[in-house]
Amino acid sequence: MKTPTMAQRLAAEFLGTFVLVFGGAGAAVFAAVHLQPNVVAGQAVQLGIGFVGVALAFGLTVLTMAYAVGHVSGAHFNPAVTIGVATAKRFEWKDVPAYVVAQVLGGLLGGTAIWGIAHGRPGWNRIGNMAANGYGPHSPTFYSLGAVLCTEIIATAIFVYVILGATDSRAPEGFAPIAIGLTLTLIHLVTIPISNTSVNPARSTAVAFFNGNGAPGQLWAFWVAPIIGAAIAGATFHLVTGVDRRDTDISGEIDPSDVRVADGVDPDAPRP
Repeated sequence: MKTPTMAQRLAAEFLGTFVLVFGGAGAAVFAAVHLQPNVVAGQAVQLGIGFVGVALAFGLTVLTMAYAVGHVSGAHFNPAVTIGVATAKRFEWKDVPAYVVAQVLGGLLGGTAIWGIAHGRPGWNRIGNMAANGYGPHSPTFYSLGAVLCTEIIATAIFVYVILGATDSRAPEGFAPIAIGLTLTLIHLVTIPISNTSVNPARSTAVAFFNGNGAPGQLWAFWVAPIIGAAIAGATFHLVTGVDRRDTDISGEIDPSDVRVADGVDPDAPRP
């Protein structure tokens, strides 16, 4: 099998981020709340998927797309993840800008698709209804800026710790996408009420400008906090775990016919 070209890797990141935004944010916009009139009871019944369903939607998009294209690009789908694994020396810094651009563009296409489809519902208004992230009056439950920054830093650090650990050569082979997807689900279950959960600057950017209602002005927080959290995880993973795999690659660039896709390590090579 040939090593994926940079164009193929970027296309995989674009596609994966598109699916993440369309599936995750789309679930929040289209399916989180659905009130069905109950003629007998005389009141509406909530048939939507709620917070739990949205959390699962985000986790499942990462899980499924990691299996679909992770062997091509490494399945980052997130600028913070790309920066985090580069900080951990598991990814080339020279490739970071291209990955981030591909992710942001893929996310924006996902946001555009949600906006376009949602317009098919009579009376729908995009303002405040695009699953944007926010703090203060734009937090789902009015959490402060400080609380949101702290949440996003911690949650993103946890996410990147799991990514770095699950893609290590000594982790069970083939299960990394499951661990990563379930971690993202858990993070959403905890943090949706706080910030609507970002941990991904591309996801936040994808819907902020469609949403309006203060989201564009608060977007900076959902770039700064996830990147800080990811960088902390990347810089400390080998110190916290004692597992130093900083000479390996999870970009998907390695030929999977020669090495393990999970982290680019030859399973027969001497281990430190």
